[in-house]
Amino acid sequence: MTYRIAPSILSADFARLGEEVRNVLAAGADVVHFDVMDNHYVPNLTIGPMVCEAVRPHARAGGAADGNPVPIDVHLMVRPVDRIVPDFARAGADIISFHPEASDHVDRTLGLIRESGCKAGLVLNPATSLDYLDHVMDKLDLILIMSVNPGFGGQKFIAHALAKLKAVRARIDAHRAAGGQEIWLEVDGGVKSDNIRAIAQAGADTFVAGSAIFGAADYASVISAMRAELAAA
Repeated sequence: MTYRIAPSILSADFARLGEEVRNVLAAGADVVHFDVMDNHYVPNLTIGPMVCEAVRPHARAGGAADGNPVPIDVHLMVRPVDRIVPDFARAGADIISFHPEASDHVDRTLGLIRESGCKAGLVLNPATSLDYLDHVMDKLDLILIMSVNPGFGGQKFIAHALAKLKAVRARIDAHRAAGGQEIWLEVDGGVKSDNIRAIAQAGADTFVAGSAIFGAADYASVISAMRAELAAA
């Protein structure tokens, strides 16, 4: 299993966002997670394509100017979805995921993301049924399980997410065994060094962490502690 740590810049210091992105990548992060909220689908308002475009030059391996580009993982908590997808693709997003409840045609939105040159992901809230996956597994590059209700950072991990992760991991493994494409299984919400091992054992391979990383004085020590727990998983 390849594990990826994806700090959510929602918890970063926005007065020095480029520096924060460089620092967290220098500390060992693998992916930059970009939370987009519209105050309609979720009760909060955050950032848009212009910020993604501004962050893109800073998202390089090791936080170095000459490092290889690191994926920007855009999580859209917006309704409607389709209008904004091409804007984020042009702004430098590598992965774009959305909530099925926010799209009138889930299959069409997944196709639009891929046609725009990005990998496509579907996000399932704590109370969202896995049935949405039944007919679109062939169009997914990522499945994101929310372990909190979306809208705000700093929330407590919902334990039922572990059972949901196990169920989705079984679906992904069956899909791969049948010749299907690789699909990342990401988790977002309340992820910390003291629960990341159990989350990995439930099947996750990509871990979004916001306040747990950006709320610490030393990003590298937190990421190192998370990697030690993942190694023990």
